[in-house]
Amino acid sequence: MRYQGSEAYSVEAAEGRARRQERGQRPSFEVVTGGGLDARARQGVSPQFVASVRMVLLVAALLVGLGLVRVTLTAATVGLLEQNSTLKTQIAEAQTLGSDLSIERSVLSSNARISRIATQNYGMLLPTEHVNVTVGGSDAEAAPEDAAAPADGEAAQTTEATGEQADMG
Repeated sequence: MRYQGSEAYSVEAAEGRARRQERGQRPSFEVVTGGGLDARARQGVSPQFVASVRMVLLVAALLVGLGLVRVTLTAATVGLLEQNSTLKTQIAEAQTLGSDLSIERSVLSSNARISRIATQNYGMLLPTEHVNVTVGGSDAEAAPEDAAAPADGEAAQTTEATGEQADMG
């Protein structure tokens, strides 16, 4: 005899049946990452674009650096050229001044001019007699000699320049 509802059920079999029924009710689909417009928007910038931007920035920085070096060298060159021009002007002025001073010196050191100033302004005259003094000799030997003195200062200095010196001690 058999009673309905008295048999034992397998718990595992019942759970398996429930799982199968749930699978049949759910729609089956798979998740695929990286597809669609939304995925592209979330992806950001591509690595190739970033590398290209970096290269452009690097080239721009290099060109700016070269431009700065060129401007610096040009400014230094212009500065040196201005200094050279100033020095050339100063050298020319110094040479002109040197030649003017040389002419002035030769005019001012003229023997005739010095003799004229000495005689007219200070009343100085060239000696008319020539005196020889001998040290350690007798008084008779020290007598004055009358010698003709040159008339102006140039004649007096030319005799000294040739080696004829007065015997004054």
